[in-house]
Amino acid sequence: MKQTKEKGTGGQLPNSQIRDTSSKIIFGDSRLCAQFLQGYVNIPLLKDVKPEDIEDVSKQYVHMFTEERNSDVVKKVRLKGNETPFYLISLIEHKSQVDYNVIMQVLRYMVYIWENYEKEQEREHKGISKTKDFKYPPVLPIVYYDGAADWNDGIELENRVYLSSVFEEYIPNFKCILVQLKDYSNAEIMEKKDELSIVMMISKLQKAADFTELSKDVSVEYLNGITSKSPEYLLDIIAQIVEILLLKINVPREEAEAFSGKVKERHMGELFANFEAYDVQETRRVAREEGMKEGKEESLVFAIRMMKEASVSREITCQQLIRQFGLSESEAEKRLQENW
Repeated sequence: MKQTKEKGTGGQLPNSQIRDTSSKIIFGDSRLCAQFLQGYVNIPLLKDVKPEDIEDVSKQYVHMFTEERNSDVVKKVRLKGNETPFYLISLIEHKSQVDYNVIMQVLRYMVYIWENYEKEQEREHKGISKTKDFKYPPVLPIVYYDGAADWNDGIELENRVYLSSVFEEYIPNFKCILVQLKDYSNAEIMEKKDELSIVMMISKLQKAADFTELSKDVSVEYLNGITSKSPEYLLDIIAQIVEILLLKINVPREEAEAFSGKVKERHMGELFANFEAYDVQETRRVAREEGMKEGKEESLVFAIRMMKEASVSREITCQQLIRQFGLSESEAEKRLQENW
């Protein structure tokens, strides 16, 4: 089946949408999605799934997705030798904090998918859903989580219901498959030997120092060996993701674009060879020292602007002003109001 080139992200992306956007790109491509199902979902029936077996049906359910969860996708996967559609719900967790109520979101998705399937079958065969042999397609709920904090629980519905042990027999229950990216070492990911392995390792980056560590784990030969066999459209997708995630760790846009260009040129290995770590904390320290030379007032204003530019929250910036400049809370708030 011929692959079509995916649309680029276009425009400039705020940091709050970076993870969301990169996840949407990853799971929007059938080849990468197939590699994910084969390598990260421990279900034998999915080990042989191919890109042509996957159909994206997210548009049918787009009204379910709120703005902050617009990276969620619904895939219809055809199993070999089985005419029943196998629906896959892939929920992409793009927040830095764990969302233990995601199980309820999944439940709503599942019920709507089944209702939609029932309506489709009823249009073709009036009254079929009331028959004894009528069956709904299985729904496989997956939560892909790439945040830094540990997600230790909360993937079973019964844990969200009060007195579930007492009323266990009367409460519906299911659990999600939690794919927590931080649980996989780079060595484990590289065993997959596919394009998704590169994307996954890049997606694990939380700060510039992580990029330096990644460069020690991954050889130039591995990166170039994988991308040398990749179709052009997939190189473009990987390049988009690389650029997005480099921006996340505050690499200047011009540098990020240059690095992503190496991917398109099939020189992925040079991405590490030419990378210079950008430590935002160090940048702020130097800026603060430089500002001190021009006086406390200039330094204070400079620090506020640097914090804002580095996407530091107002709350944390306020705490820094109190600690570093000896301001009271009201004074710090006033300075923020004047210079934010």
